[in-house]
Amino acid sequence: MADSEALPPVIAVVGPTGSGKSDLAVDLALALGGEVVNADALQFYRGMDIGTAKITDPERRGVPHHLLDILHVREEASVSAFQTLARETVADIHARGRRAVLVGGSGLYVRAVLDVLEFPGTDPAVRARIETEAERDGLEALRERLHAVDPVSAGRLGDVRRMVRALEVHELTGRPFSSYMPERQYAAPAVQIGLDLDRAALHARLAARVHRMADAGLLEEVRQLAGEGLREGRTASRALGYGQFLRVVDGESTLEQAVEETIVATRQFARRQLTWFRADPRVHWLDALAPDLAEQALGVVRAADDAQRRAAGRAAGTLDA
Repeated sequence: MADSEALPPVIAVVGPTGSGKSDLAVDLALALGGEVVNADALQFYRGMDIGTAKITDPERRGVPHHLLDILHVREEASVSAFQTLARETVADIHARGRRAVLVGGSGLYVRAVLDVLEFPGTDPAVRARIETEAERDGLEALRERLHAVDPVSAGRLGDVRRMVRALEVHELTGRPFSSYMPERQYAAPAVQIGLDLDRAALHARLAARVHRMADAGLLEEVRQLAGEGLREGRTASRALGYGQFLRVVDGESTLEQAVEETIVATRQFARRQLTWFRADPRVHWLDALAPDLAEQALGVVRAADDAQRRAAGRAAGTLDA
């Protein structure tokens, strides 16, 4: 029997920001003897607490949480590095007889843990040269250059950073960046639970959350992080709310404008998250506002556990035959 056949499925709680993923992950961990593994790229950063809605110690209810506060704001998040670290963390949790509950709305990071997904290497010198050429020639010239070697990526990617990465990969490997995109094939047993709610309810929750962040001191948090190099961070500086509130720190905007701009940006981001996760037919969608949400989610997990046990039994029978 392969090692993966003896393991319980990794539980992943996914969905848009503001849907209650962190709370459900804790509920599942408490019910199943589990530990939570963060897959929200922006919650990797120390000090980015209010603006990322990072779960607090009281909200964790004694459940161990992993891969929070592991980067400085100047450091760039890497999906490939996260894949290695997260898979090692999940393996350690399972080796101790606990259940791993992955939670986050960063779709590619979730798939990096769950799916068969290969990451090509990187070369800082090559990337720096392409970035310099991109600054000199402009976005459309960059897109035309990418289209010549990888029309799929050229048609799908919309920002300079990712197009630079695609060109870097092609130069280093001779393969189009799009050829590395994953198929929907789990690397090990997994079950995904998606949280959904209607657009009006989600928009209201997101607006209320941004106002709570502002009241809780998001401006002060951004001011503190600005002194630690937030502006120079490739990943951290693009976080929702932080760019908007940085302009308040710099005297270029008002607090009220920053709040409204963050609400709009957060709604747009939630829409993109839903588009990403809804494209995956393996996600079991549940109503985020259901009063028995935790019980429903436990039912999904138990069904997946039963299916995994049956599969393991069939595999053992085949090997014994």
